[in-house]
Amino acid sequence: MNQNLKLTDIIAVGFMLFAFFLGAGNIIFPPMAGQLAGENLLPAMSGFLLTAVGLPLITIIAVAIAGGTWDHLTQSLPQRAATAMAVLIFVIIGPAFAAPRTGLVSYEMAVKPFITDAAQTDLTLFSVLFFAVAMFFAWSQGKLIDIIGKFLTPALFVGLIVLSVGVFIDPQGSALAPQGDYISQPLTTGFLEGYNTMDTFASLMFGMLVVDVLRKKGVSDTRSTTRYLIYAALIAAAGLAFVYISLFYLGATSGELIGGADNGGVILSEYVQALFGPSGQLVLSIIILLACLTTAIGLVSACSDYFCSLTPLSYKTWVIINGVACATVANVGLSQLITLSVPVLFALYPVAIALVMLTLTRRFLASAEQAYRAVIVVAFLFALIDAAKVAGADVTLFSFLPLFEYGMGWLLPTVLTLVGMFFIGTKPETSLTANVSQ
Repeated sequence: MNQNLKLTDIIAVGFMLFAFFLGAGNIIFPPMAGQLAGENLLPAMSGFLLTAVGLPLITIIAVAIAGGTWDHLTQSLPQRAATAMAVLIFVIIGPAFAAPRTGLVSYEMAVKPFITDAAQTDLTLFSVLFFAVAMFFAWSQGKLIDIIGKFLTPALFVGLIVLSVGVFIDPQGSALAPQGDYISQPLTTGFLEGYNTMDTFASLMFGMLVVDVLRKKGVSDTRSTTRYLIYAALIAAAGLAFVYISLFYLGATSGELIGGADNGGVILSEYVQALFGPSGQLVLSIIILLACLTTAIGLVSACSDYFCSLTPLSYKTWVIINGVACATVANVGLSQLITLSVPVLFALYPVAIALVMLTLTRRFLASAEQAYRAVIVVAFLFALIDAAKVAGADVTLFSFLPLFEYGMGWLLPTVLTLVGMFFIGTKPETSLTANVSQ
């Protein structure tokens, strides 16, 4: 069987992955962060790019190295723990937070501006329609490359290029003084802001979805799958970096035009209308709808693919279940959804990062099984402290932890535990005996 893809298919896979990533959070958070960072744009943007581009790229590579499946990625964890972690992540990026957010942002930024006296029923009707369309496209996994990579994403990219060129050629103001935490710690604040994109979580799942799509295209051997997955990750990372840099600059130059905005969606909407005039909202609506729809398709498909592997229900049945759940949760409201998601992200993001670190350093560990258990537990326990702090709990008892004030008290204990596991632990004798007998 031919294990090679044509160049156009490789680009299409990369575009598909880029489109999966580029959704609601990727569009609404950078403008807000850029405005708050102001003159500290470069360090804040660098921190954001580390978590929103660097970590997803490394995670996709880790997924490729691990063999492209969740089972391979978590092979050194107890099966129940690995399954529980996967279910939590899929629920977060699926029906609980990330997927409904795509519908909410689409409504708030692309549809609501055209509705006079918008009401809750308008959001409900739009949510049903939006996720019905997402379910329709997610119905056939084998056609995802053709639908998204070759048609929807190029249209999206053209719109983003028009927006980016306009922002750099005709900025609507100059950078103002930084605000809040961006005054004293722009790099770490930007780093933590990148959590909101949820793309490290998504990378764990989208990598596996791309592997499945490649197999349906006839690519099945491990070496070819790994190579094409890395190519796709590099294309997606380049596209994301291009978009984030543009949106950060847009936000940094928006202070004089739209000062004190509540969220990045407002900044982006007002800025685009100032830049392109009355037609600006139409340009923005097209970009938002395409970006959010492609991400919703990817999330619904990835979640359905995983949950059907755990249950007797078919993939298409799970597409319906996830689509209905997303449409229901989307009616909670954007601000409430973001507020609820932040503590959860602070609790679980470090765990995902720890899993990637373990995958990349696996060959150096004295005992992979013991290391995975120790590092994941340490990352999760210390991340809970940061999550409690973000949720408003009094955790000053732990203020002695390095980087605690920056919301990264989990980092040093996790890294030290990982380094320690290079030297601590022994290989199980049973596995050695089994290898000899083979």
